Amino acid sequence: MIRAVMVINTTGKPRFSKFYDFQPVEKQQEIMRRIYAVLCSRPESVCNFIEAESISGPDTRFVYKHYATLYFVFLFDSSENELTMLDLIQVFAETLEKCFKNVCELDLVFNYSKMHTILDEIIFGGQVLETNSSEVMKAVEEISKLETASSALSLVHKSVSGWRSR
Repeated sequence: MIRAVMVINTTGKPRFSKFYDFQPVEKQQEIMRRIYAVLCSRPESVCNFIEAESISGPDTRFVYKHYATLYFVFLFDSSENELTMLDLIQVFAETLEKCFKNVCELDLVFNYSKMHTILDEIIFGGQVLETNSSEVMKAVEEISKLETASSALSLVHKSVSGWRSR
C-alpha cells in the first residue's frame, strides 16, 4: 500500500503531501522533515530507493525522484515494488507537465486542488488506479468541465434567487 505522496522543494519546504494512512499533522511534518534530511544529504549518483523504517515505522520504504527544484517522494510498504513506484512518480510528473506546461513550484502552490485531483486519478486510498497519463488527463479535464458547469449553474441559481426576492 502507498502510505504517502509528498513533493518537497530543495530547501525543505513541503509543497504537496497526501497521507493514505492516518497520521496526526505533527507526525506528518516529522516524517517530511526526516525524509528531507535524508534527501538533501544524498549524492545524485546513488540509488533512489531507501528503507524508511527509522522514519515511518516498520515495513516502510520510500522512492524519490529529483526534478529541478522539487523532490517527488512516494512512501510505501513492502507490498509495493520500488520500480513500479518510481514509474508512478514519472506518471505523476508527466501528467503535471501536460496539465501545467513547464511545471514549476508556483504551479503546485497555486493549483493545490488540481494536484489533488490528478493524484486521486492515479492513486486512491493508497492503491494505484491508473498509470496512463493521457487517461488521467482525460479524467481531469472532464472533472474541470463539470466543476465549471457546476459553478455556472450556481451563479445562475444565485441570480435567479436574487431576482425573486425583489
